[in-house]
Amino acid sequence: MFLRQDVHALRTTVGDVVAGLRDLEKDFITKARTLEYLTEVQLSAEALAPYTFWSEKQYTRNLLYRDDNFEMLVLCWLPGQKTPIHTHNGQLGWMAVIQGEVAVHHYRYLRCSSPENQNVIGIDCLAGGHNVELETLQSVTGFADGPILTVDKVQTIHQIENRDTAKAGCITLHLYSRPIDSCVAFDLRSQRCGRRSLKYHSIEGKVLGTEDPHPGLSVVP
Repeated sequence: MFLRQDVHALRTTVGDVVAGLRDLEKDFITKARTLEYLTEVQLSAEALAPYTFWSEKQYTRNLLYRDDNFEMLVLCWLPGQKTPIHTHNGQLGWMAVIQGEVAVHHYRYLRCSSPENQNVIGIDCLAGGHNVELETLQSVTGFADGPILTVDKVQTIHQIENRDTAKAGCITLHLYSRPIDSCVAFDLRSQRCGRRSLKYHSIEGKVLGTEDPHPGLSVVP
């Protein structure tokens, strides 16, 4: 069983959460067990302030911790910013809203020109298809102090959108197992999809400039 951390919202640090994740790694990682842990160990906007960065161009992905089993990021959203519709490469994912609220739109794959590219062992899609058709399922709202939202191998396609008009912006905490270096993004207007690599805006509080790229990673617009 994992060690219980101090869960006082104003005192819990990123280091506390990382220590708990390392303890989780001593046993089999499951969606339910990790969800229980993240529900008990809460991070405040103040605790995440050293890792919180904003951009007028797009939402930012800021890495807090990464090892072979877990990747933890804080994402920062200004009003109107959103992801493309995308997959999670077959990995488990958990999202907690720290500040503001976001809309999460869920989709289900129906068909495309390359059905043999679907449900490949270890990832959810090889991409590269056209005549892509997705079914719109539902939209849910994630909000500060609300329930943690999850993705898994059953529900893996979604889009996140900041509909909150507050100038303070929205902050979300994301945990993946295992780390995700790329995803499949869908363009429903052209009915095409393609694999896109991912990029960090900052790593452990250090903003990456154009002269300091993270190898193998590039922006998802």
